[in-house]
Amino acid sequence: MKEIIETYKNHKAEVEKYLYSLMLKTQNNYIDSTTPLLTKNNFIEIIYQVNKEYKQISPIVSLKNSVSTNIGVDKSHYFNKLELDKNNMFISNPYIHYKTGKSTISVVLFYNNKYNIMDVDLVLLLEYLKLIEYNSIYEKVKKFIYATGSIFLAIVSLMLIIYGGYAFATILFNVENIDFLQAIFKSIISITLGLAIFDLAKQIFEHEVLFHSFQYPEDKQYKVLGKFLISIIIALSIETLLVVFKIALSDYKEMLSAFYLIVGTTIMIVGLAYFYKIFDTTKDKGI
Repeated sequence: MKEIIETYKNHKAEVEKYLYSLMLKTQNNYIDSTTPLLTKNNFIEIIYQVNKEYKQISPIVSLKNSVSTNIGVDKSHYFNKLELDKNNMFISNPYIHYKTGKSTISVVLFYNNKYNIMDVDLVLLLEYLKLIEYNSIYEKVKKFIYATGSIFLAIVSLMLIIYGGYAFATILFNVENIDFLQAIFKSIISITLGLAIFDLAKQIFEHEVLFHSFQYPEDKQYKVLGKFLISIIIALSIETLLVVFKIALSDYKEMLSAFYLIVGTTIMIVGLAYFYKIFDTTKDKGI
């Protein structure tokens, strides 16, 4: 969403000019003209009016419905730091709307002792003004694919965890008939990989399907990648330990293979350490 904010900042004057002209066209019959206004301008989320005493005097109207329950409610807390410009107009900074969860700006025009208020979907507004190219169908398809993939990953992780629990259960009830060392390591590896894959699925779902705020941590994906790599390395280390034990108890001639496995795991650990070093360096520099 950084690109959206940057585009808005670069074209703020044009956007404000258009919103001002839009508000002026409807200022005399602001609430009465809601249906054509909302139908023609799909970027408008809700509109309502507040009097000069900051009491809501109209329903909150959207394209889907009209809510009258808040009429008479004191809205003064929204106007404490509101500063109107020379046109008696105020446009807020972008924020996440409490109803839609989308990036929004609020527009306030003081006219005839009333505050006409409009919440605007920023992405749809920029698209309407031809300042960005936004394909809602593509976004929906992309979200569907990411959601489906992350759900299947979560199912795989759950199956691995269940299998790890099953492997552990077999140890408890069939101690004499199984290889205890192999079974316990198999259980640990399955559960560890399951948790790692679940972390990956959760990251994909949160970052690509859901959107919480503009303050989404830029380094979160790197942290999750680090956690995923750590889980993989732990699983590989456990497997390496199992292989070493099995070779030590059976055939020393295969110890070279175990050594190669240890070297490979060590290289991954060194690579992870280098990844964290580079990540911390770029973060300190503000890159």
